[in-house]
Order: sequence, then C-alpha cells, then structure tokens
Amino acid sequence: MEDFNAWFCVKNMKLMMIRDKHKRRNRTTLQVILLCISISLLSACSRPSESGFIVAGSTSVQPYAEILAEEYMILHTGAEIDIQGGGSSAGITAAKSGIANIGMSSRHLNEEEKSLWSIEIAKDGLGVIVHPSNPIENLTLDQIRKIYSGEIKNWSEVGGNDAKIHIITREEGSGTRSAFAELVMEKTEITAKAIVQDSNGAVKQLIKDDENAIGYVSLGLVDKDVKALHLEGIAANQENILNGSYTLSRPFLFVALSEPTGETKQFIDFILSPEGQKMLNDEGLIPTAEGGK
Repeated sequence: MEDFNAWFCVKNMKLMMIRDKHKRRNRTTLQVILLCISISLLSACSRPSESGFIVAGSTSVQPYAEILAEEYMILHTGAEIDIQGGGSSAGITAAKSGIANIGMSSRHLNEEEKSLWSIEIAKDGLGVIVHPSNPIENLTLDQIRKIYSGEIKNWSEVGGNDAKIHIITREEGSGTRSAFAELVMEKTEITAKAIVQDSNGAVKQLIKDDENAIGYVSLGLVDKDVKALHLEGIAANQENILNGSYTLSRPFLFVALSEPTGETKQFIDFILSPEGQKMLNDEGLIPTAEGGK
C-alpha cells in the first residue's frame, strides 16, 4: 500500500507540474512532491500500528501539533502520530490525496479546497518582527507594504537608522506568507529581492542575527530574541487580536478528505478539549470557539 501511495502521489504531482505554467505554482508543486515522497518513505520504513496516522502541512502549525501529539501519546499508550512539515498547500494536497490523514493549514481554504472537511484548532497572530536593538517600535500597514514591495529601502525613511532594510519573507505555498500577502500586501507583490526562508524558525533566527532585518512570524514564537512591532499604534498581543484592534490574525486549520473517525478523531477531540486548548494558549495561541465543545 505504501509503494502504491508513493507511486500515486509522485505520478499525480508530475502531471500537476506539466499543467503548471506559473513559477509560483511550480514552487508549491515541488513542496508537495517532497512532502509526499517523505511521507511515503517514512511509511515504508516504519509501518505504524493500526492506531498510527500522519499529520502534515503548515510549518507554523507543526511545532504546536508536535507538542499536542507528544502529550496525546503519553495519555494514550500505543498511539503513533507522525507530524510532518511541508507547508500549508502541500499539507492540504496530501490530505486531499489521502497521503496524510490530516493536513495542517495556517491560511483559509480557497474555493477549490472547501470541499474538504476542516476545523479550526486555534487562532494565531502574525507578528512583524525586527531586531531588539532596532529603534522602530511602530509601523503602519502602508509602510510595511512599501517595505515589502521594495519601495521603502532604508530604515531612515520610516524614522529609523540610516541603514538598508533587509527583507525576510516565507516561501511560496507557505500559509504564513499567504496570510501576510492577504492581510498586508493586498494586490502588491513582495519584492523578488527579499530573502526567502522555509520556516518561521528560520525567519526568527535571521532577525535575531541581523539588526537591520524585518520579517513576519507566528506571534507564538515572539520572545526576547526579537521585537514585534506595533501596527498602526496597536500592540501585537492576544488581547488586541480578540478585541479586533490588531488585524493581523489567521486560523490554524486541520483538514481531511472526510470527517475523521477512530484515533484521528480522538486526537482532534483532545486538541479541542479544555486541556488541549489550554496547552495551545500556554504556547501563545488563541483558543478557538470550537474548543471545549
């Protein structure tokens, strides 16, 4: 079965690449291929028990899913949950093809994906971050958009030091990038000169090491190593996301080909329980309205 899944996934991804005419879609397709090959090889090597299942997708959701899976497996001896990254688009495609039991997404589903079963496990804020030594404390949406489009090139243009701005962004297919593009960029493209990273952790590390860099990450990852800027004078925190004054927020979704059953459903129920939602809240996320039901 594992060999068939690998063949089926790679064959379909090759067909997708033939049909793709745009560079953006090709990048996303490559992520899907790599994710599917990784999952297939893992399945062939490990052969999980009947209670084992695969959760794959958004690298923003991934670290939180890993924490939840670890706790769930402690509470449920014999359960085996494999958490894979790959990006939101890759995870959604893996769920749609049946390669993964659950896909993780840190963006809203598009029209072609809305036929999938989905549930919000938490909400997350996007933090626009800089080095702690950067004197800038606040930017407007327009200023951020102009920085990321390449129109504003020097920190002095927004009241900072006379230094070139080093722009850090996420890769195509990333739910974090998709959310940032929707909430900040609108119809403006991110400059091709931006440095592209494939995870929130990598973006954070670059910002930590570069006093002239700017990036965006999940608010749950913001700590003393980086500084989250105020947006239009509003602090980036849970309270302001909940009251609607801080507008950079997004859903963390689990998606599947059909409504989960068995161990997969039990894992989702655990995440939505008061215990699971508290764990997510302790990690800096915002509990979902579904939690505790």
